[in-house]
Amino acid sequence: MQKVKIFSGSSNRPLAEQLCAELGVPLGQVDITRLQSGEIHLAYQESLRNYHVFIVQSLSHPVNENLVELLVMIDAAKRASAKTINIVMPYYGYARQERKSAPREPISAKLVADIVTTVGANRIIAVDLHADAIQGFFQIPVDHLTALDIITDYLKNKKIQNPVVVSPDAGRASMAEKLADYLDCPFAIMIKNRPAHNQTEITHIIGEVEGMTPIIIEDLIDTGGTIVNVVEALKKRGANDAYIAATHGLFSQNALEKLNHPNIREVVITDTIALPDEHPDKFIVLPMACLLGNAIRIINNGGSIDHLFKHIT
Repeated sequence: MQKVKIFSGSSNRPLAEQLCAELGVPLGQVDITRLQSGEIHLAYQESLRNYHVFIVQSLSHPVNENLVELLVMIDAAKRASAKTINIVMPYYGYARQERKSAPREPISAKLVADIVTTVGANRIIAVDLHADAIQGFFQIPVDHLTALDIITDYLKNKKIQNPVVVSPDAGRASMAEKLADYLDCPFAIMIKNRPAHNQTEITHIIGEVEGMTPIIIEDLIDTGGTIVNVVEALKKRGANDAYIAATHGLFSQNALEKLNHPNIREVVITDTIALPDEHPDKFIVLPMACLLGNAIRIINNGGSIDHLFKHIT
């Protein structure tokens, strides 16, 4: 790790600090300021010449600010003669816009990939992309990590009685099946309509849930509306209070308040996105620093990323 330097953007400095502690390297010094006009200005406070630079930045709220800040950090590192520029992007913003669902729409996930690559990134380390196909949007290596092992280990240790893993839609069915296999329990799928962005209506439930404890698995939670609809639909079918598990907790608008629901026992997330200090006790945050640190070691020293995943293949 002697030729590795790690820097943090503004989006999730606590995760970057934990990552550096895991690797036993100091967090690099970079001065990031905003001009009166709102423009981002930064300057690295140490030499980057011939170093492998890792920049930690989640594209969470405010996503556009954090994206531009990342681009400026990449450009500055390139002009400072960094040997390689590796982006640790625990949460990939715009990932839900990975395809055209209607005429005349953009594919914004591809646009972000093009911009980051063009500016000068050499590698992307991402966690639980909304769609696996996003890896193909890049012309540079993408190391796609998953938090599913971390989440399943936590849930297994809870020894939940009569669990059933629930996918809130068909798109999460594969993840739900993997989790159900590891927990050795059945799984169910919700069928829903989406009349508008961030709005959902549950129409059918495929699978038996009566008298069982649902574990609802998602890749991300945004406004919380879908989760609450799923929980209430399961309750009407005779299910017990639910556990919610997701990799990314965006928690837009009043999502924290919504998810402090009487029929939700716990909301289990990771720290890919910094959680506000003021949050209900039922929110459990699982650390990602060890997984990300091991990935950086493998990238630096050689080896296979697959070895990081114990249970889910």
